[in-house]
Amino acid sequence: MKYNYHYNTLKSTFKDTMMTITASEIKKNGVSMFDKLLDRFDELIINVRGKDKFVVLDIERYKEFREHELDIAHMKVMQDIKDGNYKSQTASEHIKELKLELQNS
Repeated sequence: MKYNYHYNTLKSTFKDTMMTITASEIKKNGVSMFDKLLDRFDELIINVRGKDKFVVLDIERYKEFREHELDIAHMKVMQDIKDGNYKSQTASEHIKELKLELQNS
């Protein structure tokens, strides 16, 4: 199986960082090609009509990304608390505020 691909010059410790494949290659070879390619590359970029449109990751890499996103969100919240950028209110006060925002938008 031959793929027309380009990959980033950055290398990770174990495998190449990313690879770009076209939607027509996926149509031709099927999604089963992902397993083989994800053994060599951390990310697959799917190019549709000349534009990078989608990213395919294996589930473990995806979980790492989600974990990092949650860590960053937690750090931002903790910084907001430290800076006093929050308010205390009851659940009913919060719901009332949300309803007002929805009415005014």
